[in-house]
Amino acid sequence: MTIKQISIFLENRKGRINDVTKVLAQAGINMEAFCIAETADFGLMRLIVSEVDKAVDVLRAADFAVIVTDVISIRCDNVPGALSSVLETLAEKGIFIEYMYAFSRSETADVIIKPDRLDECARILEGISRCSR
Repeated sequence: MTIKQISIFLENRKGRINDVTKVLAQAGINMEAFCIAETADFGLMRLIVSEVDKAVDVLRAADFAVIVTDVISIRCDNVPGALSSVLETLAEKGIFIEYMYAFSRSETADVIIKPDRLDECARILEGISRCSR
């Protein structure tokens, strides 16, 4: 399934991640998944949230630099090899994964994928029985 992801550019300083979580909490927005990457100068926080448009509005109002990106969310069995099998199929079809992150919930794992060719990747995933979109 194609979903919206929010990316926030953060200065590398104490409390900045908490500033994001506080703004979202005060607006009643739930963070469903996130990951953080960092460089020497800044961090990049990627989020899946309950209300994308509202989150963008409140974050921008709080002076955060925010962009919205389409990504793919898939759910796989949480067993050894399930994700590898899906990624192998995508690689065979020439899909490049720019980045991904995942979390598990007992029997299943949810995976967020940013492929180079979103629509083609989504079509390929529709035909894979090892995961659902």
